[in-house]
Amino acid sequence: MGIAGAGRVAQALGRLLYAAGEPVAFVASRNLEHAGAAAAFIGPDVKAVSYSDLAHHAHRILIAVPDSALQSVASTIALQSGIALHTCGAQGPEALQTLAQRGVFCGAFHPLQTISNPGSGAASLQGTTFAIAGDVPAVEWAEHIVHAANGRILRIAGERRPLYHAAAVMASNYLTAMLSAAQTLLMAADVDPQEALQALGPLARTSLDNALRQDPVAALTGPIERGDVSTIQAHLAALEHISGPIPLLYRAAGLQTLELARRKGLCAERAAATERILEASLT
Repeated sequence: MGIAGAGRVAQALGRLLYAAGEPVAFVASRNLEHAGAAAAFIGPDVKAVSYSDLAHHAHRILIAVPDSALQSVASTIALQSGIALHTCGAQGPEALQTLAQRGVFCGAFHPLQTISNPGSGAASLQGTTFAIAGDVPAVEWAEHIVHAANGRILRIAGERRPLYHAAAVMASNYLTAMLSAAQTLLMAADVDPQEALQALGPLARTSLDNALRQDPVAALTGPIERGDVSTIQAHLAALEHISGPIPLLYRAAGLQTLELARRKGLCAERAAATERILEASLT
């Protein structure tokens, strides 16, 4: 098999599969130097080639490039048969239409995991969930790769992939942004930035662990869960002095939190009062 792409996802998947005994033999990139570095990271006998040469060496190709580059890379790969999978989350197999028209079996294969660097990414991919779809041979290959990673499978229809990917963004990127916002507020309270992260870490980890172990409704705590309107008003008053999107983020996230509080049993009167103050100036 060959991998088209030399970035974090390509390297992490390549190393994971190589370590699992999968026949990863070639890595391609627009820049041969980048391809060579990725190949060396994946395994000692993996070779670097160009996109245009990749199809001469491999009949199963995993395309791991950014969404914006997917179609141009697919059109450059001269594969006339075999199987191609891409790792983009928001697009389905139709993104490889150029290859499908040549008789290639095509599929989508997205790891539901964040990969900030290749080394830790390869380890984090073990046991993760992958969203797959496509032609039967492509899906069969994708399933084989998932099993090699000891992972789980989600089958996401093409028209539902934007919703799936939005969920992934909220569970990953937006958690990071929310933590950054909390750090900013502690810094506004004269706490050192690194000390702020260290202080928030145990709270954030425990909250996430509780939500995953129990479920978000059961794990919910805090002033919105209690209907503590005076505390929420104090927060909003303090946030008036914070520039940027954080005050709006607090209100929007608060309204979603209120939905959980209602499901947990918050009385209608307190829920309505909380909703009124959160919705005020939510523009």
